[in-house]
Amino acid sequence: MKSMTQLSWMQVLKDLNQQISDDNVYNGAAALAYYLTLAIFPALIAVLSLLPYLPIPNLDQAIMDLLQQALPQEAAALLEDTVGSIVSERQGGLLSFGFLATLWAASTGMYAVMQQLNITYNVKDARSFIKARATALLLTLLFAVLVIGAFALIVMGGVVQNWIAEFVGRNQILLTFFATLRWLIILAALLLGFALIYYWGPNVEQKFKWITPGSVFGVTVLLLASLAFRIYIENFANYEATYGAIGAVIVLMLWFYVAGLVLLIGSEINVVLERHWFDGKERGEKSTS
Repeated sequence: MKSMTQLSWMQVLKDLNQQISDDNVYNGAAALAYYLTLAIFPALIAVLSLLPYLPIPNLDQAIMDLLQQALPQEAAALLEDTVGSIVSERQGGLLSFGFLATLWAASTGMYAVMQQLNITYNVKDARSFIKARATALLLTLLFAVLVIGAFALIVMGGVVQNWIAEFVGRNQILLTFFATLRWLIILAALLLGFALIYYWGPNVEQKFKWITPGSVFGVTVLLLASLAFRIYIENFANYEATYGAIGAVIVLMLWFYVAGLVLLIGSEINVVLERHWFDGKERGEKSTS
């Protein structure tokens, strides 16, 4: 096994390209786009159903604001209108059957991610159906906590910003600091989210690492791709004019295809680099020998 100092980056890229081809990553991303589209509505309903129990004002609006910034206009409007109308009409307690069923449906997308990550590691999922679905449910809950926690910090940061502004006045340095802090919190949450998926998703034994080459790649490319995709959709492609009301769904699925592709390629990067690292796993191994 080679160390990274002995390994040429051309060989890394060659191995990565070969593994992406062998694992049909592009088809896998298309499958993820389908399952994530089905899961996103119950996932948002579950998250927004939790927010009234938290003593943090405007948290739901902060989450919706980010969706509008991250997604193309048609997709963001579709999510906001559909989820908003359902949440406003929902009745019953937090642990009602409807909420649990919604949470279970939301975990379907995460379960699909786990199956695709097993393909990148070339392992079969030996976990029972109950254990695998419980893992998907746990990851979904952790993502909900990450989303709520990150935006709670952002909202509280706005409260602190207003409190400071009362004493020292608003200035550009203060606004820049809190704007930078907001995105640092979001980046940290995204890195942790990728790390949790890469750690618990595939059926392999590995050490938990908050920052990996795959997660850094995933977060960076996902943010850049989201920005580029948003600019393209809003300036060069009018899906609503071509496809009517279903155009928003098509845009949402395209965005999820990009997100799924980035997630899977990030996992492939981790697998390729780990294979050449000291004591790393070979493909098909569940743990280091």
